[in-house]
Amino acid sequence: MKIAIINGPNLNLLGKREPGIYGNESFEDYFVKLKALYPSVELTYFQSNSEGGLIDHLHEIGFSYDGIVFNAGGYTHTSVAIRDAIAAIKTPVVEMHISNIHAREEFRHTSMIAAACVGSICGLGMKGYALGVAYFL
Repeated sequence: MKIAIINGPNLNLLGKREPGIYGNESFEDYFVKLKALYPSVELTYFQSNSEGGLIDHLHEIGFSYDGIVFNAGGYTHTSVAIRDAIAAIKTPVVEMHISNIHAREEFRHTSMIAAACVGSICGLGMKGYALGVAYFL
């Protein structure tokens, strides 16, 4: 089974960025733990701050992977183009957010991508990624 973890803008700063919201652990450190938790799964990781880079990666893997756990970051609330990319591929996508987007600023309450995803996980910290992987298993 092949599952991709994709993170969008500013998530390269996990562990440094707003630790009160996002915690103190880098995603790279967490990813090592995630791979150890699911040794039988081929997990890949991609991060981009660029909307086009995220869309290109969705197109690249969206017909050959078994699942995608996608934290689109701020693009969640603004990108029709990413929503359309998710809708265009065959691989199912779980929307993921470390923080509870519904308990934050009002503009974060709307997800442009949710309707194109099979489900959403938010507010459970980094553990949400493991739950996304578990969904596909």
